[in-house]
Amino acid sequence: MLYLIPSPIGNLGDITYRAVEILHRADVVLCEDTRTSSVLMRHYNITKPLTPYHQHNEHKVLSHLIDQLAAGKTFALITDAGTPGISDPGFLLVRECMRNNIRVECLPGATAFVPALVQSGIPSNRFVFEGFLPLKKGRQTMFKILAEEDRTIILYESPHRLVKTLNELANYLGADRQAAVCRELTKMFEETNKNTLTALAAHYKKTPPKGEIVIVISGKDTSRTKKEEDPE
Repeated sequence: MLYLIPSPIGNLGDITYRAVEILHRADVVLCEDTRTSSVLMRHYNITKPLTPYHQHNEHKVLSHLIDQLAAGKTFALITDAGTPGISDPGFLLVRECMRNNIRVECLPGATAFVPALVQSGIPSNRFVFEGFLPLKKGRQTMFKILAEEDRTIILYESPHRLVKTLNELANYLGADRQAAVCRELTKMFEETNKNTLTALAAHYKKTPPKGEIVIVISGKDTSRTKKEEDPE
């Protein structure tokens, strides 16, 4: 069978006892980067073969992995950080396992957008997770869609694109739209900075960010529109 194992997004202590137990039992551990995953494995004294599985080879190795799983092997899939399949490889393998009646089980655990959302101070009862925005094709279309979204919006972004993305969001969603930039969650220099999109863009232009970043944006305020449509 295939286990999907969430791995810590920073602090190595953020992994469950059950996850460690399954990593000890698995025949093979699939991982994005063997160098990154080796740090986690050594920390918990896990000695299992590591096999690369990432966005550049997932199509190529898919059939081979399915054959091994069908033959009775137990695989554990981890990523560099977070839950497999959430803006990381995993979906293709899970889908193919389902097609071949191979059991799949995903453990609960670390993923960056949940703590970012909860500690942002932005409403968390309704939200939409979009992961990384398109880099070119479809980017403007996505901004237009997000501009009309009334639920809280969660995005992932890289440090070198953060200021550009914040400025684009301000242009499409409004300069005064409230947002939070959560950076380096669970790590030594973790921070959550809440302000308007324009103010956040100015701050990070002056202070270039580092590390993993989650952007949480308040949804469109529809209360004024509803009052205009139904003044009574």
